[in-house]
Amino acid sequence: MLKKVLTWLAVAFVVFYVIQRPEDAAGIVRSAGAALGDAAASLSAFVGSLV
Repeated sequence: MLKKVLTWLAVAFVVFYVIQRPEDAAGIVRSAGAALGDAAASLSAFVGSLV
């Protein structure tokens, strides 16, 4: 029950943040995407160096 309540609170906070500060929210998503892309490139380079 507590997990469900905390999940809904987190979702509500994200929606509120996106509505209140859409530019900042977009920046966070952009930064997270760039970080995931960098991680994928690093993993690819590692696997490539093993071959």
